[in-house]
Amino acid sequence: MTAASSNWKWNPVACSNLVARGFHSCNVVQGKLLIFGGLKSLDSQESPLGDVVAFDPSLQTVQTIVPECGYHRSHHEAVVLADRWLCVVGGWDGSRRVSDVCGFDAEQAQWERWTEGSSNDPPVGLSSHTCTKLSDHEVRVVGREGGLRTQRRYSSIYTLRMNPDTKTYSYREEASRTSSRAGHSAMLLHETSSGGKSRGYKLVVFGGRDSADFDVAGQWGKGKIHVDSVHAPELTEQIGRLVSTEKGTRQAPKGLRHQSCTVVGPFAIIFGGETLSKGRDAVCNDLYVHDTRSSPATWYHFPSSNRAQKRVGHRTCLWNDKLYLVGGFGADGRTPCPEICTLEISA
Repeated sequence: MTAASSNWKWNPVACSNLVARGFHSCNVVQGKLLIFGGLKSLDSQESPLGDVVAFDPSLQTVQTIVPECGYHRSHHEAVVLADRWLCVVGGWDGSRRVSDVCGFDAEQAQWERWTEGSSNDPPVGLSSHTCTKLSDHEVRVVGREGGLRTQRRYSSIYTLRMNPDTKTYSYREEASRTSSRAGHSAMLLHETSSGGKSRGYKLVVFGGRDSADFDVAGQWGKGKIHVDSVHAPELTEQIGRLVSTEKGTRQAPKGLRHQSCTVVGPFAIIFGGETLSKGRDAVCNDLYVHDTRSSPATWYHFPSSNRAQKRVGHRTCLWNDKLYLVGGFGADGRTPCPEICTLEISA
């Protein structure tokens, strides 16, 4: 590995064919990583998966919780409500893009059909979008919207309200829009004033198009939203040491899609994806760190020469001071990876 990448690596902690998939979702529910849906291959004739698989970080075991069911999705998003309900939003069902919501009750280990509320104004269909949880009832949706053949030149922004008690949901389209994006990332970042006082939060989206441009898809004052924060002091300290090594170049990602993005304290960690500017060898294994401790925030780029850790359509998930890398397709963009890894930083 190069000197620039020697301070970090992905360390495998588990390997299972149950995890070998891409364009799935991965969320922490009751101390386990729940993996739903995705694709085993990029064959257009192959239906998305519909099973729920659990990885237990404490035991480092992988098992199927619920086998194939009536819900099959890829290129979807999922959020967790009240550490119980895994709510799957939109995605590709094997024949079309959908915008409905289906809920998995982790306590009962069963799927429940959710219905549209009376004021629902849904998107035409969603895939490769983002969903950012604002509270246990509200989510901000940004991304690819359209039917099978029609794509808009902009991305609509929706507020999605969900009620686990009544199993209902409703969309409301916001007045603002962003540039057209698919396979992008969304970062809910804490904003502070020049004096260091909290100003609230802003939702920043990037990637999913051949550009380094950023869009703000929402801003909220202090106390207006309820942000889930995962305590990760050791990892936060390690990331801080990594960016202080001066081995990373101050470079933002450009023309990247289907990468992973996880906020860890004042940092956002972006990994992998594919570059839109390359026809061959487009799958990446670069690590980017977005450091918000100063204004304006600073990007750091830490490349890697380890081709075995190239990923696209994967997920990263933060739990118990560890950042996990789950699944995705490898360097050829076609072979699903069965590993679950943790980010190790030695800086």
